[in-house]
Amino acid sequence: MSAIKQVIAVRTDIKMGRGKTAAQVGHACVLAAEAARVSHPDWWNEWWDTQEKVVVRVPGYGDLEEIRREAARAGLPHHMVRDAGHTQLAPGTATCVSVGPAPEHLIDRITGGLSLL
Repeated sequence: MSAIKQVIAVRTDIKMGRGKTAAQVGHACVLAAEAARVSHPDWWNEWWDTQEKVVVRVPGYGDLEEIRREAARAGLPHHMVRDAGHTQLAPGTATCVSVGPAPEHLIDRITGGLSLL
């Protein structure tokens, strides 16, 4: 079996401070990991010891949505984060999407060509 990891794609076309970005990535990690714990406990258990995460950039919302659709089509755990709108962004703004924890070779089919944030 290949390594288990989680990839979080973050939009770069919206203005978020570093703290806001970190919080959004944290939400994505936790919620997708919980989805994996329920739907693929074997992946989650293997991932839990290392909790490998990779954060990548995407230029806009359409890219996030495409990643979300591909993850859903592949049956991979995922979560799209939409901001509550209390601070820097309008309510409902999609900020990032997390895929996994899942086998690296499956996630790389979707996010392998993206650059690190």
